[in-house]
Amino acid sequence: MTRLLIIGAGAAGSVVAKKCAKNRDIFSYIHLASRSINKCQKVKDECNSPIEISQIDADNINDVINLIEQIKPDLVINMALPYQDLPIMEACLKTKVSYLDTANYEPKELAKYEYSWQWAFDQKYKDNNILAILGCGFDPGVTGVFCAYAKKHLFDEIHHIDIIDCNAGDHGKAFATNFNPEINIREITQKGKYYENGKWLETYPLSISKDINFPEVGPKKAYLIYHEELESLVKNIPTLKSIRFWMTFGDEYIKHLQVLQNVGMTRIDEVEFEGKKIIPLQFLKALLPEPSSLSENYTGKTSIGCIIEGVKDGQNKKIIIYNVCSHEKSHQELNCQAVSYTTGVPAATAAIMFAKKSWTGNGVKNVEEFDPDPFLEELAKQGLEWHVKEL
Repeated sequence: MTRLLIIGAGAAGSVVAKKCAKNRDIFSYIHLASRSINKCQKVKDECNSPIEISQIDADNINDVINLIEQIKPDLVINMALPYQDLPIMEACLKTKVSYLDTANYEPKELAKYEYSWQWAFDQKYKDNNILAILGCGFDPGVTGVFCAYAKKHLFDEIHHIDIIDCNAGDHGKAFATNFNPEINIREITQKGKYYENGKWLETYPLSISKDINFPEVGPKKAYLIYHEELESLVKNIPTLKSIRFWMTFGDEYIKHLQVLQNVGMTRIDEVEFEGKKIIPLQFLKALLPEPSSLSENYTGKTSIGCIIEGVKDGQNKKIIIYNVCSHEKSHQELNCQAVSYTTGVPAATAAIMFAKKSWTGNGVKNVEEFDPDPFLEELAKQGLEWHVKEL
């Protein structure tokens, strides 16, 4: 039986807590902590078994250390903002507790995704016999496990990967983001980047697009953006010749985003307003709908997967491995929309892997470094079925 501390009670963090609360044969104790105690209380009220809650500032290493020492978890699941990855990892190191997150660190002052800051903890975690599981949402997360499964079972060599992500849902809002607005907008307004023939190539934000036929959704326009799992997959699949990440955005979303950029509302540097320093993007975040509030009227599906090409038994081979998730079904089960569901359920599944000792070891590891089989078997049981098709 495993004791959990979950930090972060946003849209995805609430899914982790609720899903873990449905697996009490595995988790003996669940504690949810967040900057907002009201959010924690709402999640607690919606869990189908008792959890404990508290308020915490995850930027404060000492506060996190004190809470860990108080409740003595076996695993800390970080569902806070990416800015807080390093303080929480440091707190876990000082208390010798294992760590799990869904998104890699980025500094507040720079919209840059890079694993170097977290990979730097590897030897220290090994020395203290604890494990850090990095990037176990859906993408990054399940997409990396899909690639590990393909490498283990379907290919002798993997040469090309296209990770494809489509939200074909409709939340009825003129402009809203499906997860934290600040993080979402920082992600898609930075330069695109992809790997080809041993080199990283940069592109102007959202300057490359193409139509992709998404499973159970159909053709949708998708844009090339940079996503952190590209970096770890290049490291862990040495036969790769190219890897790209594609995500769909509706025309209305792009139009609103361009206007907001043009008037300076997506800036992440401080500006002075009425004698105070504010960051425009953080102010915009306060005006936009809370992602968890989108759930009730959300319709449609997400379709996310990996198109993988390579060689098997001397023959060229191409497959797609994917999941399709319904916004309506996500709302019915956990009172959430599918983007939160597909982020939170994999994190809960990884916690189950940790608890069952299906994923073991020490040091800092990305999900594709573990055995994909028990994870994908459990993922389907937890509500995210996956499929493989030849192309």
